[in-house]
Amino acid sequence: MIRMTIRQMQYFEALAETRHFGRAAEMAGVTQPALSAQIAEMEERLSCRLFERGGREVRLTEEAHMMRPRIERILADIRDLEAEARKGRDAMVGRFRLGIIPTVAPYFLPRILPALKDRFPDLQPEVREAVTGTLVEETMAGRLDGFIAAMPVSHPGLHSEMLFEDRFMLAVPADDESFVAPPVAPESPELERLMLLEEGHCMREQALALCGSVRPSTMASYGATSLATLLQMVSHGLGLTLIPEMALTAGPALPGIKVVPFAEPQPVRQICLAWRHRSLRNEECHILSRLLVDLAAAAG
Repeated sequence: MIRMTIRQMQYFEALAETRHFGRAAEMAGVTQPALSAQIAEMEERLSCRLFERGGREVRLTEEAHMMRPRIERILADIRDLEAEARKGRDAMVGRFRLGIIPTVAPYFLPRILPALKDRFPDLQPEVREAVTGTLVEETMAGRLDGFIAAMPVSHPGLHSEMLFEDRFMLAVPADDESFVAPPVAPESPELERLMLLEEGHCMREQALALCGSVRPSTMASYGATSLATLLQMVSHGLGLTLIPEMALTAGPALPGIKVVPFAEPQPVRQICLAWRHRSLRNEECHILSRLLVDLAAAAG
């Protein structure tokens, strides 16, 4: 009889997601040898290879691709059972797996985490930073309890509550003479020098929507995965990029960069907290949403 353990399925899930033994072990909270041993035992029990080793990235075999959706459903059911068992107990206790997009995480997390520790000392937040599509997928699979992203979050199985609005500004080289008389109109030809994050980042789509009259083919896409990388490129005179207002109020001064406003109506993004409609942590998500609204308001 084939017997897979829940632990093995959890390690399988982590490795299938990260495609890297070290990162999977970190996600699972175990050592890499322990995770490798459990994966090897799982393969032995199933009499098939699940992952192709070699190179920097692990690849799923055909058998692993077939098994992955079923394993994820089983683990989602187990998480729901655990949440069901917690019903009736105090809210905001135990693990809470929170996702957050990269263009919000470095600016909002320093406010969130100390406030959560102070207000809910028995809560154990676990943070997962990823692009919106990944956060939606992981929340629907039960791997996350909720996530913070920019609206709209388009999935019929999710409920979202707006937390705050965040204005967009334009980051330009400090010595650039093209912006001596802001504000900048969205149809400005200078925006052809706009640099974008790689595919999958919502700020990329927001930039394209904002600059609708500028041909996307003229905008530079460097495959950057972080706003910090783009800002470094701006400081070296390689182009322009959008910068959310929260990055100005929460972060240090940006050497070599000046920030100029857009013409009215200034573009904004709406940041929300989203979670599954049928989540057993619905009450806790509402509590978290109210706390985050208060934190954003207090920050001005």
